[in-house]
Amino acid sequence: MPEVDGFLGFGRPHLGISPYPERADPRGNPVDLWLERRLGWMQSRAPLIRRGLSARADAVLALEPAIALLSDEALRAAAARLRPRLLARRRGDQKALIEAFALVREVSARLLGKRHYKVQIMGALGLYDGRMVEMATGEGKTLTATPAAVVAALAGDPVHVVTVNDYLAARDAEETRPVYEFFGLTVGVIETDMDPAARQAAYACDIAYVSNSNLTFDYLRDRVSLRQRRGKARHAAAALAGGGRGAGLMLRGLAFAIVDEADSVFVDEARTPLILSSTSDDPEAVQLYGAALDIARALAKGADFRVDTLSRQIELTDRGRARLAELAGAQPGLWRIRLAREELARQALSALHMFERGHDYVVLDDQVQIVDEFTGRIMPDRSWQGGLHQMIEAREAVPVTGRKETMARITYQRFFRRYLRLAGMTGTGMELAPEFRDTFNLTTVRIPRHRPLRRRHLGTRFMRDGASKWKAVARRVSVIHAQGRPVLIGTRSVEASRRASAALKAAGLPHEVLNATQDRDEADIIAVAGLSGAITVATNIAGRGTDILPGPGVADLGGMHVILTEFHESARIDRQLYGRTGRQGGPGTTEAMVSLEDELFLRFSPWLLRVCLAVRLPLLYRLLPLRAQRRAEAEHASTRREQTALDRKLERSLAFTGQAE
Repeated sequence: MPEVDGFLGFGRPHLGISPYPERADPRGNPVDLWLERRLGWMQSRAPLIRRGLSARADAVLALEPAIALLSDEALRAAAARLRPRLLARRRGDQKALIEAFALVREVSARLLGKRHYKVQIMGALGLYDGRMVEMATGEGKTLTATPAAVVAALAGDPVHVVTVNDYLAARDAEETRPVYEFFGLTVGVIETDMDPAARQAAYACDIAYVSNSNLTFDYLRDRVSLRQRRGKARHAAAALAGGGRGAGLMLRGLAFAIVDEADSVFVDEARTPLILSSTSDDPEAVQLYGAALDIARALAKGADFRVDTLSRQIELTDRGRARLAELAGAQPGLWRIRLAREELARQALSALHMFERGHDYVVLDDQVQIVDEFTGRIMPDRSWQGGLHQMIEAREAVPVTGRKETMARITYQRFFRRYLRLAGMTGTGMELAPEFRDTFNLTTVRIPRHRPLRRRHLGTRFMRDGASKWKAVARRVSVIHAQGRPVLIGTRSVEASRRASAALKAAGLPHEVLNATQDRDEADIIAVAGLSGAITVATNIAGRGTDILPGPGVADLGGMHVILTEFHESARIDRQLYGRTGRQGGPGTTEAMVSLEDELFLRFSPWLLRVCLAVRLPLLYRLLPLRAQRRAEAEHASTRREQTALDRKLERSLAFTGQAE
């Protein structure tokens, strides 16, 4: 049985008092983790779990003739009769579970006009069982989550359906709301700009749709608010005075979460810890950071400092330290402390040489706003720590905000492991099955397609430089556009989307741009992106979770054509972009048109790139992205392991004074 924090009880020491149920952090030794990874790999490829889901899905579909005869009132009455059996949580009562899934399937057909296919029921059963479900892009994961969420809510669990951004949370909740309300269940949506009272009301619903970042920061806010009543007696007194054990908290508990695009949340975004901070006044900030930037500009790259592009770190040389001491000699305060001035110099050098406007961040309304590299969206409430954010603000000549003081921190790995029951779904997860198993205790199962894949990949074209690439992209788009087919051009950054747009304008091609600075009309742009002749330039905003519907006659023309203009650091993200076309068995084509100057090659495979430029063999060009992406994924996996180890180290070092969260 998992260890759980009770309302007034203790879990493991680092969790302290918790007013709602959650699982304590698991402890594992290296041997156990190694075995878990091997087991995760084997189970994901064995057919036993998939066959079991198929048999149960057949049982659900077999009830359709009888359930279709029931009136709406009879369907509600049947759900009410099943609820006590679901609440009892008897493992052997598969009949109640199968009948409940069949009821949801019928209601979906009546209210949404969408009856779940067998593969979607298989996926829903896998989610309810607490598994990582891999379903191909376009197979309807939004609809797949509905039966699992309904049945879990009927069984009394507060359900969190977690998506990667606010737009998808609101869209999915609105699409499936009629089904939930039919069964008397309430649905809440948490958005970034909501006030605390509205957030609390949304979490109080039976089912809450929320982005992973909003959910995790709300959990941290709950943990911070509990610090004033850590002791058992103080917690009991506060509960009596407030009229409830969880009074004033956002969440009702970590009972059951269904995480959409789970590989993005659990892996891609898990390299960086989430830090809840407060802003402190820093009246000398402008002068301090301005001086640091001036001094950093006087240092010579190579001689005074080196840039490690692989780990994105700045290393000062011995000459650089001496030069820094000389340049900072007339500066007061922190500049006279060796460690402090070297840290200031490293942050300033990072701001100048490692963070690019239009790629890592944008400047809007006189504010530096971080762009999420995986979703292509602005993260308005995020900032870099250690003074780096303020250094970039000074570089961009915008108002410098106060320094951030850490109030609480946690990683996605530690947070999601605290759910009593966790499930995930993704279109690209099999290669990550070992990590899902050893980190989250999730067994991966691949669900077959409803219809065979008809999408064709036309290969990869390599251009010498960026200018040649954008000209070639414009020529290729012109050809496809003349055929009447819609085109989606995928870029990795805001700046790249602007360059693509400029190339299309020069060629006289009408188009729409969807990026972090132009996302207000996202729904409208996506709605017409599949129409005949449409041309859309988009960052990763148009990747995960975006359903571009083909317009009338587009399928007869060959479907949408997708052009990837730069490989991502994971091939999984490339496949997500390709998955915008050829969905549900429809036609479509994809191709990659990249430059040898792209960041991925320069950063993760520079030596092979030099060989390619010298030898120019087709085989080497095919190996280049494979080698670079494999190196990038290995580096990121190492970063995630180091982050988890750091979390445990902080937990041990702070155990005698307080918690890291």
